[in-house]
Amino acid sequence: MASSVEYLNYVLEQLSGMEKVSCRPMMGEYIIYYKGKIVGGIYDDRFLVKPVESAKRLMPDAEFVSPYPGAGELLAVDIIDDRKALRELLHAMYDELPASKKRR
Repeated sequence: MASSVEYLNYVLEQLSGMEKVSCRPMMGEYIIYYKGKIVGGIYDDRFLVKPVESAKRLMPDAEFVSPYPGAGELLAVDIIDDRKALRELLHAMYDELPASKKRR
């Protein structure tokens, strides 16, 4: 099931005001970037982020979920309705995320 544009817009609205948040469609889903680094994505109308230590610390009860068969597990964001906590999550994750690879 592909994610809805409405859910994507809700997540982006929750992140509005943050500098350099962007998204890119990817096979019916959406990859979410923060300052050029991939933080996670929207899969089946769920915001999933990379399971870096800061994300696990800030969301200790978050569920590990595979976005699609054969993929590694990501953390399901359980603070999506809390704008302040969601922004703090992305800020905290940033330094732990790998740099994006340059496109040819």
